[in-house]
Amino acid sequence: MDLFPQTILDQLIANGRANQARMEAGKNTIDYEPVVKLFTPDGGATWLLTEIDPDDRDIAFGLCDLGLGYPELGSVRISVLNAHRGRLGLPIERDLHFKANAPISIYAERALQAGGIIA
Repeated sequence: MDLFPQTILDQLIANGRANQARMEAGKNTIDYEPVVKLFTPDGGATWLLTEIDPDDRDIAFGLCDLGLGYPELGSVRISVLNAHRGRLGLPIERDLHFKANAPISIYAERALQAGGIIA
């Protein structure tokens, strides 16, 4: 399965460009809703990604949860996500039914309270 079809990739890059422009202008970044949810089908890891760095398209930003009870906002390399295999050798998958209903800050707040991403 393609983790990042072109429409999702385009939105992640557009969000990254917009936030980069805001940072360069000294403004606060936009608290985007997650564009994509990724997960390990044979483990407890989940990623909700909001943007891609326009200068390094291998770096995505979002809420990352490796299933250890410590979800955090941060960056992840797309090449690592594409190469990762879980305990049973299964690759990371994209949740085809995920529809964001809140900005990433709300997902992060809920995840910190619950000890894992709820989405």
